[in-house]
Order: sequence, then structure tokens, then C-alpha cells
Amino acid sequence: MLIDTHCHLDMLDLAPHNNDINSVIDAAYSKGVRQLLTISVDLNKMDTVLGFTKRAGIYASCGVHPLQSEGLIKDDVLLCKYAADPKVIAIGETGLDYFYEASEEAHDAQKISFMHHLKAAGDLKLPVIVHTRSAKKETLALIKQYGNPNSAGVLHCFTEDYEMAKAALDENYLISISGIVTFKTAQDLKETVRKLPLESLIVETDSPYLAPVPYRGKKNEPQYVSEVAQYVADLKGIRYEALLEATAANFHRVFTRANPQHQLQLSNL
Repeated sequence: MLIDTHCHLDMLDLAPHNNDINSVIDAAYSKGVRQLLTISVDLNKMDTVLGFTKRAGIYASCGVHPLQSEGLIKDDVLLCKYAADPKVIAIGETGLDYFYEASEEAHDAQKISFMHHLKAAGDLKLPVIVHTRSAKKETLALIKQYGNPNSAGVLHCFTEDYEMAKAALDENYLISISGIVTFKTAQDLKETVRKLPLESLIVETDSPYLAPVPYRGKKNEPQYVSEVAQYVADLKGIRYEALLEATAANFHRVFTRANPQHQLQLSNL
């Protein structure tokens, strides 16, 4: 089963699809995608995010992106509220981003928010979707201190080094690979993917961002996860179908609320 494990359906460019989200999802279905996880970055928009889950095969997360400075949380009340929805299968996107935000005050706010995400996820036994950039040491420290290795989570859109990936694996986390791996400049990431065990990997688009080759420079869509999966399969030297089987098994092992039997179907456009 092909799964786009991280996309932002509420942010997609619908113009090429006659402003119809169902057309976007049908395009993904035509490329073999059978489940989608649409990611929250702002709890003020959770109702919109949850609206997509009315369609079979689509799940959601609840969380606040670390760069969402005005909405970073100081407790877990809203997280627990939204996580009560059975179609919410993860907490996040959360984490630390020191690349775009340099101030110590902002870093402290991100850490507090990340801590509450980790604690809520642990209490609810849900995986955490972690965004990390230029904050390797601090991200791992908080995961080890506040995370629950039994429910664990995923380092999404992974671009860090093998050592960080290995440390995350030690906490039972998955490593999610996006279209970045297809870029010519991503030689270190390609080598990391080759070295990581197959049972640690999943694939994503992070659409509408980071479209893979040959769509680089265009708006990304969930359908392009097939290109990511093919590229990762080639790096690992395995059949495309074997990559899909392994990554789907990895996803459902960690994202336990996602039912493998509940899959996308074509809409009646």
C-alpha cells in the first residue's frame, strides 16, 4: 500500500483541479495512493483539517508547528480535545526549528510547546510527528526526556545526519523521507537512506512543499509520493512493491489508529 504519511491538504493549490480537493485526492488514487495523513500546524484550523477525514482513507494529526509563534501551546488541553476524534492518529507537527528562528526567547517557547506535545502523545499513546531543523541536540534531548518510546513517532521530512537518525531509531522513531531525497544536492541524505534499515522508513510529500524530481519547482501534491517511493526503492536496491509493503507495515505499526482496511476510493466527481 502506498501512503502519503505527511501532507497538508488545507494548503494545496487547487487551481489545476478546478478548485476541487476531491480531484487532488483522485489524482493521488490514480497513482496508487491508498491512505493520506493530513497534518495540522495550527490548532485554529483543526476543524478544516478534520473536515478532510470524512473521506475514507484520510487521517489527521493535531498539533502546532514550531514556527507558528502566535499559536505555540503552553498546555495540552486542546491537543487532548482534538485527539479524542478517532480519525486523529498522531500528535504534531511539533518540534524545534532554529534555522528560521534565532532568538533564545523563541527557542524557549518552542521547547515548552514541544514538551507538551510529547507529554500529551505519551499519555494518549499516540505517535508524535517531529519537525527538526538546526536543533539536533535539543530535539533528541526532549524526545528522550518527555517522549514515550512505546508510542514513539516519526522524524518527518528528514534532512539531518545518520547519527541523528540512529539516535531516533533507538527511541523507536521512524524516519520519513520526502522529495528532498531526489534532489542532486542531497547526497548525504541519499547515503543515510541507503544505510538505514528498511523497517525504519516511511515516505511522504510534505505537499504543497518540496516537490520531487521531475516536478521540482512546481507545487507538490500527494500523488507525487509515488516518485519518492520509487527513488527510495532504487536507493535501497529493492522492488517498488517491496518498498510499499515495508513502508506501509512500518506506518501501521506506529500509527496504530490507522486501519489498513480503510482505504481511499475514487469519488463521484
